[in-house]
Amino acid sequence: MLTRRSFLLLFTLAVLTTEHGTLNTLHAAAPKPPNILVIVADDLGYADVGFQGCKDIPTPHLDALAKRSVRCTSGYVTHPFCSPTRAGLLTGRYQQRFGHEFNPGPPTAANVEVGLPLSERTLADVLRGAGYRTALVGKWHLGNIAEFGPNRHGFDEFFGINGSSADYFTHGNTSGRLYFQWLVRLHKQFRANV
Repeated sequence: MLTRRSFLLLFTLAVLTTEHGTLNTLHAAAPKPPNILVIVADDLGYADVGFQGCKDIPTPHLDALAKRSVRCTSGYVTHPFCSPTRAGLLTGRYQQRFGHEFNPGPPTAANVEVGLPLSERTLADVLRGAGYRTALVGKWHLGNIAEFGPNRHGFDEFFGINGSSADYFTHGNTSGRLYFQWLVRLHKQFRANV
């Protein structure tokens, strides 16, 4: 039985794979599916990029990408914290419905075993099922241990940081401790020596 959530994820995929919102029936051969790129930026304001009107911070590459892409400009976050927002975006569900309404915390915290439940189907799972290769680059922040990692949630490849509080320049957190955690390729995980 097709659940409401599965229907919404498949409907979104169908809309994204059509040309200009209508099915492309003029070509005899099946059209090549489009590339799909989702960019999530913590704490980015609506007008903090050039294609949204920002004049003081140049963003020419993002502007060029936005000019030739489908832009979804009426999305709203469902939570004020990083991790629950990511969980809601990836699953298409309110994060409170599956118990992910808080940030997992750093790996040394008592709640290290908190993360996006494996029972939740993500956009990456749906895309992989449709024949796409999936990758995540950057901040995951949906669980600190491998059990909750991106490769367990539909991503074929992952390069980034599992938790929060790390920058992309030194890979360290505020105390200077190295925090760059996992480089994952095709479900084989190993720790990077930074």
